[in-house]
Parts: sequence; C-alpha cells; structure tokens
Amino acid sequence: MLDEKNYPEFVKKHSPRSPIGYNLICAFAVGGTICAVGQGLKDLYLFLGATEEIAGGAMSITLIFLGAFLTAIGVYDRIGKHAGAGSFLPITGFANSMVSAAVEFNSEGLVMGVGTKMFSVAGPVLVFGVTTSVVVGIISWVVGLI
Repeated sequence: MLDEKNYPEFVKKHSPRSPIGYNLICAFAVGGTICAVGQGLKDLYLFLGATEEIAGGAMSITLIFLGAFLTAIGVYDRIGKHAGAGSFLPITGFANSMVSAAVEFNSEGLVMGVGTKMFSVAGPVLVFGVTTSVVVGIISWVVGLI
C-alpha cells in the first residue's frame, strides 16, 4: 500500500538515476565556455581601444544579446538540456530566462503576454539581487565604521 511513509521509497525505487558525473562535466564545460567567450570578447574590446570599464560593459551587453538571440532561435534551450546550471548561471542564463518567457507568452499579446511574463523568472532574481547588494552594502558600511 502506498502512503506517506512508503512514498519516498517508492519514488526512489522507480525514478531513473541521474548521471551526476556526466552532468557535472557538461555544466563545467558549457559554463566555462561561456565565460571564456566573455573573456575573449572583453579582450577584443580592449584590443579595439576600449577602456577596462567600457570593455566590461560591452562584453556583458554582447553576452546578453547572444543569450537572448540563441534563445529566440531555439538553440540556447538545446544547450541547456545538456548543460544544466552551466548555461543557467552565467549572464546568458538571465537573458534566456527573460526571452524564453516572452517567447512562450507572445501569443497573449505584447502587454499581457510578453510584457508581463518576461519578468516572471527574472523578477525574483532582480529583487533578491538588489536586496542582497543593499544588505552587503550596509554590512560593509557598518564594518567600515568599526
């Protein structure tokens, strides 16, 4: 008989095993590749005469564009199936989360579909990112006073 007590054991017995080693290697390879592309872009912008600050911003903008573009044409989701967190954690994953929601709800219109749903995943990231930065800033300020 299946009840609350036996359910976790039932799920564990019937769930397929996850290839953890393979998943780790794919996440590391894809995440590392995205970061290496970012470093290459920054070096390119520096070579073209940009300052360190401008090169960093241009690299971020380019990676966001590439993540959004690859999501729009369906490539980023295929990469994400194998890469897992390796494709989700870099800045391109943020672009992917916004664009994939916008593409999914495009049929509901620009305001109620794209405009509303594109922040469904990115909104909490922005809220907690800003909140964390404020908390860290306050802690830094207090430590500086001591």
